[in-house]
Amino acid sequence: MPSLSRILSAIVAILLALGMTLLGGWYFTVCLGVIVYLGQQEYFELVRAKGIAPAAKTTLVVSQLLLITATFSASLADALMPIAGTFICFYLLFQPKFATIADISASILGLFYGGYLPSYWVRLRSLGNAEVSNLPFNGYFPTSLPEIASLPPGLTTTLLAFFSIWAADIGAYVFGKTFGRTRLTDISPKKTVEGAVFGVLGSIAVAAVGSWYLNWAGGPLSGMALGLLIGIASLLGDLTESMMKRDAGVKDSGQLIPGHGGILDRADSYVFTAPLVYYFMTLLLPLLPA
Repeated sequence: MPSLSRILSAIVAILLALGMTLLGGWYFTVCLGVIVYLGQQEYFELVRAKGIAPAAKTTLVVSQLLLITATFSASLADALMPIAGTFICFYLLFQPKFATIADISASILGLFYGGYLPSYWVRLRSLGNAEVSNLPFNGYFPTSLPEIASLPPGLTTTLLAFFSIWAADIGAYVFGKTFGRTRLTDISPKKTVEGAVFGVLGSIAVAAVGSWYLNWAGGPLSGMALGLLIGIASLLGDLTESMMKRDAGVKDSGQLIPGHGGILDRADSYVFTAPLVYYFMTLLLPLLPA
């Protein structure tokens, strides 16, 4: 049975996620920027536990610049990524102590994992938002009960992605606890094959219903495909963070969230998911027949 602190923390996190997603624009970017900053701090603590000296401050700054740039233009954010990586390497070259391959690699991974990939949530939420924004800083808030078709696609798709991730997490946790018998991997001993399968199925079910409700091209089949991608990416994100914690010799990435651990412990399912959802919406879905 989950503890009261765990339940309350989850409720607060969900309300914050829904609020920032509804508003969009710079409200979404600023909130995500705080999450990225805290998550990267935890990542660098894991790195330092291995005796590695990354360019933490520089990476934190350029990651925020990536989020800001993504709010203006997705293509500019892609162009900034290699420039940011070059700047990090340039910074490490002129440290009093010679940087190691591990120092460089950990810094670039921190940029990619903690800054570049999360920037896709900004890109996704920005889809169609400029046309309907009615708040300062490119924000949006419905003045009445709107028609689904009138909502910006970035809002509906981001919410659907969040719901699918939550379904995957809850499905894996509940069914893994109840029916789990077969260990999935030694990286995370508590995860089971049964829980992983039910988690992916939960994501598929939610995305299929959402795509039907949103009247996507391809109908529920397109939603099922997206749900499969989200379910797998969510699981891989969870296992990747577990691998880093296991290597660093810690149970949780931090203690910021009561009953849950750190930011990375809660946000790991979202890291690899964002670019898949973004490119599914912008590249694949427009090719499907209505």
